[in-house]
Order: sequence, then C-alpha cells, then structure tokens
Amino acid sequence: MTLAPRVVLVHRRTEYQELLAHHGTPGQAAYFLSSRGRSVEEIELRHRRGEQALARAAGAVPLDWRRTRVERADLPRFLFEPEDVVVVVGQDGLVANVAKYLDGQPVIGVDADPGRNPGVLVRSRVADLARLLPAAVGPGSDRRAEERTMVEAVADDTQRLLALNEVYVGQPGHQTARYRLAVEEAAQPGASDEGEPQASSGVLVGTGTGGTGWCRSVWLERGGPLALPEPGAPALAWFVREAWPSPATATARLHGLLDAGRRLVLTVESDRLVAFGDGVGGDALELARGQSVRVGVAATRLRLVG
Repeated sequence: MTLAPRVVLVHRRTEYQELLAHHGTPGQAAYFLSSRGRSVEEIELRHRRGEQALARAAGAVPLDWRRTRVERADLPRFLFEPEDVVVVVGQDGLVANVAKYLDGQPVIGVDADPGRNPGVLVRSRVADLARLLPAAVGPGSDRRAEERTMVEAVADDTQRLLALNEVYVGQPGHQTARYRLAVEEAAQPGASDEGEPQASSGVLVGTGTGGTGWCRSVWLERGGPLALPEPGAPALAWFVREAWPSPATATARLHGLLDAGRRLVLTVESDRLVAFGDGVGGDALELARGQSVRVGVAATRLRLVG
C-alpha cells in the first residue's frame, strides 16, 4: 500500500511568543516594550497574522494526506521522510534553516506576513497552497520545481555541513583567524596548490541564493569585483573578510569563484576555528589546529516550488 503524501509545516516562534517565554505574562511583556518606546499591539498583530497563516496552511492540506508540524528549534531532531512535501510558513531565512536537513523533498515557501519579507524564498501565499500541493507531487513535479545550489563544508575528520546561503569559516567570535587558503580540483583530493597563509576575520563561501545576503554585503563593499552566480548555477563565490598583511601572512587571494569541479581548502593555523552555515553558529563544525576543511558545491540541491 502506498502512503498518502505527508505535508510538514515548518514554522518558528513569533516575537510575541518569545517575549512571553522570557517575561512570563502578557502584562510584563507589554511593560518591557513600553519602557523601550515600543507597542505590544503591533507585535500581537504580527503574531495573530502568523498563527492565522499557519492555521490556514494546515487547512489547505487535502483531507486524505498526512500532516505534521515542526518548530524551527526542533529541526535538528526531526526525521524527514523522502516523500514529504515541506511547507515553510514564515520568513525567507526559515527556508534556509530547513534546507540543510532535506534531500530533494519539494519546498513551498509561504509568506506569513506579506510586505515585511523580501520574498526571495517565501514567494507564495496561503491561498496558493490548494494549487501548489498537488503540483508538488503530481506528474511533471520535477519540471515545476526550481533547483537552487547549496554549499557543503567537509572536514578531514568527516564532519559535514550543508547551507543554502553561505558557509563561514573563522573564529566563533569573529576575531582574527589564521589558516592557509588553497584551491583544489574536486577530482584530485589533496592535489591543491601551495596555498597562501592568511590572517583575517574569516572566509565566506556563498551560493547564488546567498548573493542576496551576507555575501552581497561583502561584494558591494569590494565594489563588485566579480559576477555573483545565479541561484541555480553550480558555482560559488568566496570572499576573505578583512585580511591582514604581515611578514607571515599575505593578501593576494581575497575573492574568487568556484565551479562544481573545484573546492576551497582551509587548513587551520589557529588553536580553534569553526565552520557554520546560514548564520547559525550553534550548529558548527569544530576545527582544531592542523585540520583542513573543504568547501564546495554540494550534490544536494533545494527544490523550491511556487
């Protein structure tokens, strides 16, 4: 017997729920906000909009389909099934949060508060789900999905990290990181160039999707030294942040592009560095002195529907 599709509704706690969790009661939360010149009414309104969007999204799931919910904080412990259809109700960043836990499942991004999000990844409305859910699993669903490139970091002790926007390698507190930076051919692991010793505030390796976020800010600061890849292109852009020249460190390699056949290799020359994806420092690879991490185009891709 073939199981009916399962819709996984992904959401995150609203600002109002976080305030209640911290302050205990609505009155204390309102007092805290008013003491800082803010109104609780606006936050309550956004909370109600988010809850209504989530309820309407659940109501749009066909009656004979399975459904479940998962909050962002529980994603590392949630087991996605291959046949799942993932509906992200919230902000663009929530799609990036869930993408690294998927392996080809279709994702529909629903904007819970239109007008407040750029809508790069949450491009649909709740009313679109009645059309998009059947399309995500029906004939020709592969053709209707937009595939987006992801970035992968793999340490020499097999630690692995996926990200949709970018991977950061550096000190967890963004202090000076020391490492050797090189480029290698993916088909010839270990056959990298000699590399360059560097001291900087870290290295960013981003996708075309990440070209609208952190990587773009560095790119603009540099005056657009290279063409950022398109979201679906199997290519990455990398940037060294605030490189520091010294007798022992150089600054000749500050940015570049990687196609699917090449990887950036960083060998740690500090006591400790980390690698984390999409700004989530709590889910990081730990790298000790002498270890290497390779960052390149991931085989996994995000399938975005809508």
